[in-house]
Amino acid sequence: MALRCTPQIEIDEAEIEESFVRASGPGGQNVNKLSTAVQLRFDVRRSRSLPDAVAVRLMRLAGRRLTGEGVLVITAQRFRTQERNRADARERLAEMVAEAAVPPTPRRATRPTLASKKRRLDEKSRRSSVKRLRGGPGDEG
Repeated sequence: MALRCTPQIEIDEAEIEESFVRASGPGGQNVNKLSTAVQLRFDVRRSRSLPDAVAVRLMRLAGRRLTGEGVLVITAQRFRTQERNRADARERLAEMVAEAAVPPTPRRATRPTLASKKRRLDEKSRRSSVKRLRGGPGDEG
């Protein structure tokens, strides 16, 4: 079974590595006994499921969650049960991949309007006259 991120992209289960660690925070008597937090690891650099452009955007999007080797680490400990934390981690991975799958809209170069140029020059001349009226060195203040 694969993790579906977008209609076109799904990540193979073999590429996702999960380990269970002890969670901090709520858990009552179980907090020191059970490993409910999930640490999901996904090797973005070596993944065959992701197109190159999506992988590059995902690495940029991951920020501090990306190791030096290009492995994305997601830790989920929001819930008290292992199953819900596991589902949460997978959901967050799918959301990140879906966000990276959307190519950024290219910026269209535009020119400033004549009115905006005029406003800018008027403001510059206003500032220059204010500074000129302040006077120079040697003025009594």
